[in-house]
Amino acid sequence: MRTVCRGFATSVNFCLQTTEEPMNYLTKLIRSSFEREFQKTMFSIALPIMIQSFMMSFLNMIDTIMVGRLGETEIASVGIANQFYFFYNMLLIGLCGGVSVFISQYWGRRDEKNIKKILGVGLSSVVLLSILFIIIGFYNPDNVIRLFSNDILVEQIGTQYLSITVFSYFFTGVSFLYGFSLRSIGRATLPMIVNMVAIITNVILNYLLIFGNLGFPTLGVNGAAIATLIARVTEAILLMFFIYRFENPLRAKISELLSFKRHFVKRAYKTITPVVFNDMFWGLATLTYIAVYGRMGTAAMATIQIGNTVNNLFMVIAFGLSNASAIMIGNSIGEGKPLLAFDYAKKFIVSSFFISLGIGVLLALFSPMILQLYKVSETVRYSAQAILYMISAIFSIRVLAILLIVGILRGGGDAGKALLIEGFTMWGVGVPLLLFGAFVLQWPVHWVYALAMTEEIVKCILSLFRLKSGKWIHDLT
Repeated sequence: MRTVCRGFATSVNFCLQTTEEPMNYLTKLIRSSFEREFQKTMFSIALPIMIQSFMMSFLNMIDTIMVGRLGETEIASVGIANQFYFFYNMLLIGLCGGVSVFISQYWGRRDEKNIKKILGVGLSSVVLLSILFIIIGFYNPDNVIRLFSNDILVEQIGTQYLSITVFSYFFTGVSFLYGFSLRSIGRATLPMIVNMVAIITNVILNYLLIFGNLGFPTLGVNGAAIATLIARVTEAILLMFFIYRFENPLRAKISELLSFKRHFVKRAYKTITPVVFNDMFWGLATLTYIAVYGRMGTAAMATIQIGNTVNNLFMVIAFGLSNASAIMIGNSIGEGKPLLAFDYAKKFIVSSFFISLGIGVLLALFSPMILQLYKVSETVRYSAQAILYMISAIFSIRVLAILLIVGILRGGGDAGKALLIEGFTMWGVGVPLLLFGAFVLQWPVHWVYALAMTEEIVKCILSLFRLKSGKWIHDLT
């Protein structure tokens, strides 16, 4: 343990450009990172996001378990159909993340006029993006499914599911944009509560519509799709109601939302575009991963679907910390305090390392019990368990990589370099190793997954070098 701590201390010492003796510096940094004021601010932002992310992941797990009661083919079908939503979701997160970088810095200056302008840019973009995906998903669902699987039954079930859920994309986009924006001004509780209401609605409707309980029709996978659509509509309506019913900086008139000029949009998209492309390349690479796993067979696809669902349940720590770091760093840059932004970055790195270390242990301990909830073959269960043990072993590295890319670098306005790092590691390291393991070595799915995880380590190293340079802090206001 002493060797691990010393190695971590040396790494921190290198990345943060200090000549002080590593262990002494690390001790001081740990103490400052766990100071009450910093932790209070961090968790006031991160905790609602973690709870919301956990509830969303929990819903996905419940969805998978309920659909899993119908069979492995149904799990694979829903998992593949959701890859189309996943790609939309990645573009949406990139768009909303780019908008939130501006809102964080504008909020640091309390510039509500420009907050409403950038919100208008984001809302216009969300509308166009969702319309595009709805058209593709509704009129060509079978072609979308065939990208990931050549199983006829999977294609049939997945097509039905996608044809219904695609209409939820617009409402999801509105909820995401306003949820990101509320967090950027330090109001993370409202989107969390509204999201929890939507999740409870979804679970109840799943129970009623998938299995035909309490007199409702038995709709199977289509029931899960209808439940998702109703829940997303409910979430968007509730969120907008509370924003416009009470005093809120985001409560804007249509004229205020559309008051942006061409030069404002151009300047905004100079930062938003790299964030969107970052998440798009990440999403495309992830879809490539899924397509490869799908070609390895239905059992392999079911394994990945289960493994990812359980993993996401524990990855909420990364989402919470990365969002909190982006907001706090963005606010401090907007206030004209770049040194405070760098100090926050150091503290977030240390905090995330120790917190994720504990979460990784919990993942290893509880994953066998969670997997017992799935009605799958022993082969699928064994491979899923192996994957989750591998994830728990490098959990701290995975969390740190997300924190650096999505939180620190983006929060600092360094979206361009984040794009380069993400793009290179996924397409230059992860995808080639995945293809090599699956089609050349022809390894089992869990060993192929392990080989592809190498890119996370490379990503973390490159991001730390960028942090060390100090060139990642940019005032966008």
